[in-house]
Amino acid sequence: MNKKVIEAEDLTYLYGKLTAVDHINFTVSKGEILGFLGPNGAGKSTTIKMLTGQLVPREGRALILNKDMANKREELQGKIGVCFEEKNLYEKMSAAENLKFFATLFGIRHYNSYPLLKRVGLEKREKDKVEGYSKGMKQRLMMARALVNNPKILFLDEPTDGLDPVSAEAIRKVILEERDKGVTVFLTTHEMLEADKLSDRVAFINEGKITAMDTPENLKQQFGQRLLKVRVREKGKIVEKDFPLDEKEVADDIASLIKEEDVVTVHTAEASLEEIFIKITGRRLE
Repeated sequence: MNKKVIEAEDLTYLYGKLTAVDHINFTVSKGEILGFLGPNGAGKSTTIKMLTGQLVPREGRALILNKDMANKREELQGKIGVCFEEKNLYEKMSAAENLKFFATLFGIRHYNSYPLLKRVGLEKREKDKVEGYSKGMKQRLMMARALVNNPKILFLDEPTDGLDPVSAEAIRKVILEERDKGVTVFLTTHEMLEADKLSDRVAFINEGKITAMDTPENLKQQFGQRLLKVRVREKGKIVEKDFPLDEKEVADDIASLIKEEDVVTVHTAEASLEEIFIKITGRRLE
């Protein structure tokens, strides 16, 4: 049986009269990556702040490792790692000094920061002051810092948003490595391709409510349409034609097309998570 390490029970939060998170329920198991997806203002960041003890729910409970985060915040924070959009690094210190200082907050002495900095590709800049780092380097350092205490759960809020391809890939690699070690990952993002690459399951949140939750594959099967896309040359122009694979006549239609027209390419396509999100909520992510 999968061990539940994150449980949201009727989790609710209001800013004044605005309900940012509206009685949501979900669980995340040990060694699972949950992609928590939605547009800006949907309630993603508020949810993650309740799960990590930065906000106290107005209603409901956030259970982390079977304990209520609101009541056991100090005990639980030593067992989680967080990487948020807001960079709160010490700019006048080096990367190594940042990690060593953070380690002391967990009672870790004589901390060797090099292995962790090497994992995120910063080993050659470990002694440089953070103020000279690019946005991508700072985010990689934030990711490394989240791992200093060997957390059982990682909470990542838009960890690759706006990053260069090298930095984004370095962070994805670390996320998957941690999952393979049994660490649970709660990942908020508005990037559907990112979630599709990383997540074991995804949850769509819109206007504070969860509208769908399942594996990416199951959501695509349930809400998407399987297509064969054929590009043909007509009067010197390339035209793309779609053939739904679930229709009975599709084989005959494709055979006729190949026989009668100048076919350039043929490839299969499935609905993207973005298309499914729009279909369910009527909203785009951006």
